Amino acid sequence: MASHRKSRTPGPRVAGIRTPVLATAALTSVALLSQTANAAPTDDDRPSLEEVEKKVGDLYRQAESATEKYNAAKEKTAKQRKQVDTLLDDVAKRTQKLNEAREELGSFAAAQYRTGAGIPDTATFLLADTPQDIFDQSQLMDRMTGRQKVAVDDYVTQQSETMKKRQEATESLETLTESQGDLKTAKATVQKKLGDARELMAKLTAEEKARLAAIEKKKQQEAARKAAELARQQAERQKAQEEAAQQESGTSDSSESSGSGTSPSTSTDSSYAAKAEKAIAFARAQIGKPYVWGATGPGSYDCSGLTQAAWKAAGVTLPRTTYDQVDAGTTVPVSQAQPGDLVFFYDDITHVGIYIGNGMMIHAPKPGAYVREESVYYDGESSIHSIVRPA
Repeated sequence: MASHRKSRTPGPRVAGIRTPVLATAALTSVALLSQTANAAPTDDDRPSLEEVEKKVGDLYRQAESATEKYNAAKEKTAKQRKQVDTLLDDVAKRTQKLNEAREELGSFAAAQYRTGAGIPDTATFLLADTPQDIFDQSQLMDRMTGRQKVAVDDYVTQQSETMKKRQEATESLETLTESQGDLKTAKATVQKKLGDARELMAKLTAEEKARLAAIEKKKQQEAARKAAELARQQAERQKAQEEAAQQESGTSDSSESSGSGTSPSTSTDSSYAAKAEKAIAFARAQIGKPYVWGATGPGSYDCSGLTQAAWKAAGVTLPRTTYDQVDAGTTVPVSQAQPGDLVFFYDDITHVGIYIGNGMMIHAPKPGAYVREESVYYDGESSIHSIVRPA
C-alpha cells in the first residue's frame, strides 16, 4: 500500500535545525561573534592618559618603596656579615686556646704516667730509695695536682665558651642567609616595577606623550604657586618674630646689668643654620646627577642616599633609609620648615628631600630623573608626610 506522505527534499542541518533560513542566520551570528572576540581592542578599551599617568606614578612610588626596603636589607646584611666575621674570628681564637688546654692536659697525663703517680702510697714508700725521695716526690705531686686542676678548669671553660660562640656563629649565618634572601627579593621587586613603568610609557604615542608633558607642566606650575605661598607665609612669620625680638630687646635695654643678650635658643638656631648651610651646599653640588636606586654617591644617588650624604658633609650622621631618617630628629610643622630640614613624603614614608627655603627642596626624584631643585608640593600638598629637623 502506497504511503500518503510526500517526501521532502533534505535541507542543511545545523544543531538539529532544518530550516535553511534559520540555519543561515545562526551561522551568520556565530561568525559575527567569532569576529568580535578576535577583533583588536578599540580606543575605548585603552586606559585614559590620566589613568596611565597615575599608574606610572604609582609604579615609581612602589619602586621607591622597594628601594628603601632594599637599602634596609643591604644595610642589615652588611652588619650581619661583619658580625658573622667577628664571631668566626672569635671561634678560631677560642679553638686555638682549647687546643692549647688540651695539649697541657696531655702533658700532665704523660708526666703522671712517667712518675708513677697512679701507684698507691704504700707501694711508693716501699719502692723509694730513701725517705727524702718519698718527701720530694710527694711535694712534686702536690704542686702538679694543683696545676692539673687549673688546667682542667681552663679546658672545661674554653670548651663551653667555644661551643657557645660556634652556636652564635651558626645562628648569625642563618640570619644572614635570610637577609640576603630579602635583599634579592627587594631588588627583583624594584626591577619589576621599573620595567612595568617603562612598558606603559613605551606604549604611548607621540601625541599622548606631549599631552602627558603638558599635564606634568601644569602640576609643576601649581606646585610652584603653592611653594611661593608657603614662602610668603614663612617670610611674614619671620618678620613677626624679628619685630617681637626687637621689642623684647628694647624692653631689656633698661636693665642691661641682667646679663648678655644672647639666648640659648639663638645660639642653637645659629649652630643648626651653620650645619644646614653645609648640607645644602653639598646637595646643591649634586644637582644633575642621576637617580639610581640603592646609590649613595658620589656619581649617583637615591633619595635617602642624597640626604644622608648631604648631612654627613655637615658632620651629622643619618641612618640609611627613609624609615629610620624620619625618626632622626625633631618633627616641625610645614609652616616652620627651615633650610636643612628633611621633607618626607607619602604615608609609607618612601621619599625624602632636603628643604632649602621658599617652599623648595633638593631631592633625587625617581628613576630616569636627576637630582634637582623642586617645590615641596611637586606631588600635591597631601603627599607631604612630615618635616624633620635632624641636627
